[in-house]
Amino acid sequence: MNAMLLGAWQYRYFIFSSIKTDFSTKFIRSRLGGAWMILNPLVQVAIFAFILSAVLASKIPGIDSQYAYPIYLMSGILAWSLFTEVVTRCLTLFIDNGNLLKKLVFPKITLPLIVAGSALFNNFLLFLAIIMIFGVLGNLPGTALLWMPLLVVVNIALALGIGLICGVLNVFLRDIGQVVPVILQLLFWFTPIVYMENIIPPEYRAWLPSNPLFHIITGYHDVLLYNRSPDWQQLGIIGVLALILLALSLFMFRKASAEMVDVL
Repeated sequence: MNAMLLGAWQYRYFIFSSIKTDFSTKFIRSRLGGAWMILNPLVQVAIFAFILSAVLASKIPGIDSQYAYPIYLMSGILAWSLFTEVVTRCLTLFIDNGNLLKKLVFPKITLPLIVAGSALFNNFLLFLAIIMIFGVLGNLPGTALLWMPLLVVVNIALALGIGLICGVLNVFLRDIGQVVPVILQLLFWFTPIVYMENIIPPEYRAWLPSNPLFHIITGYHDVLLYNRSPDWQQLGIIGVLALILLALSLFMFRKASAEMVDVL
């Protein structure tokens, strides 16, 4: 583990330059450039808000604003987009970089760090856009916004842990690459992003806390919608789970590294 971390530190400039290159090459010859990273999730928000706002706006407790539902929705999409980008990119990370892994000698731990850094930068752009929209809607977050970095750390650690485990398994069992997007789709609808927790029947609502993303999404809502600190007791449990998954993924990655190159 120490060797992996030392290798990542020694190649830190490679990581930063790769994040910059990754962002630039995505939008080469695109007139709007990085704006597409913001427009795609915001269009999704606009569609859901247009269809469901009249029905669900009154279901948000403690918020009287007519824009309560779009704000609720954008807060959840901000958390979800970071999680899913990291997981889906880690899923095919080693397959996509198979030639690089075979031809060059470098710390392979840099690859997931590049993915995490790139996703974090994209999510930060979306966060700035959402904050500006909140300002226009008259609902700027207050001092609770200081909790956002910790929420992001828990979110990205959980995503990396799950994504790397799936990415390593996907090298040896390609069905994983087909199953994970389906599971993510199911997870999206099992997480209160588009709907509120209080509209679910009580007998099914009891299952929500078993979803780790439920607590992360709720934390984003607490900070961005209600301007209050998250429930750190629950998030602490999710943080421990994220660290366990991250440690397991790095262990699998280290043990399977040589075999992955052969399979690729």
